[in-house]
Amino acid sequence: MNDKRLIKIAVLDLNNGFANQGMRCIKHIINDWKEANEYNVQTDIFDVRQKFELPNLSYDVYISSGGPGSPLDSATEAWDINYMKWVDAVNAWNNDFSNYPKKHIFFICHSFQLACRHLKIAKVCRRNSTSFGVFPVHMTDEGKNEMVFSGMKDPFYAVDSRDYQVIQPDEKLMHEMGSKILAIEKERPHVPHLERAIMAVRFNDYFIGTQFHPEADPAGMTIHLNTEEKKQTVIANHGEEKWENMIEQLNDPDKILWTHDHILPNFLNMAVEALVEN
Repeated sequence: MNDKRLIKIAVLDLNNGFANQGMRCIKHIINDWKEANEYNVQTDIFDVRQKFELPNLSYDVYISSGGPGSPLDSATEAWDINYMKWVDAVNAWNNDFSNYPKKHIFFICHSFQLACRHLKIAKVCRRNSTSFGVFPVHMTDEGKNEMVFSGMKDPFYAVDSRDYQVIQPDEKLMHEMGSKILAIEKERPHVPHLERAIMAVRFNDYFIGTQFHPEADPAGMTIHLNTEEKKQTVIANHGEEKWENMIEQLNDPDKILWTHDHILPNFLNMAVEALVEN
């Protein structure tokens, strides 16, 4: 609505030009949220890895996408260095008491791994095998009190697609930063001595991130799973029954659709709470 303050949202695309459903889902969530609330919203996309694009500090809300590749090997690449300077700049703005409004960032999957690496809150390493599919995510006590997880069940279900993981949190540093682990992956008792990976973190009052894909929707995942390459990969690694089970879970309204409809919309609500008229 024209009589409401313009809300500026920056979406940082870390997909490096690879075809994906994530960007479509993020745009769709923002558009649905905008229309449901009748907000005046400007959304801009920034190609971080291919075009070295980064948003300035004029935006109110930032969503940083997932993407392919190693979150470790890129540490010396120009785009990664610039991205970390941007993260630090947003953090510095938020830490200056004279700056208002504060800037909120949501880090998704690859971006989450990069943020954990940069902020040194935990170890980022390669998994023994790729994690791909719809999996239960278990909330911690802090997660159950997190506003962005409002309305979520425990466990809830989310799309997981990664070759890397975040483990071994630095509890002392996290405490000093005001960081909290919000969710961890499912327990795997059949694999001895395997630490459960961190699946979501509240880094500080304005930064939050998830290892999983809260933006994923059934339509996009169905398209992705039905590509011949992905279908054969899943069948080769896990069997045809696993692939069929994944397709079936996509149509369960209490699983990834519930996650899609709650987490990012909750984040947007929280991020703009002080910006919009009552």
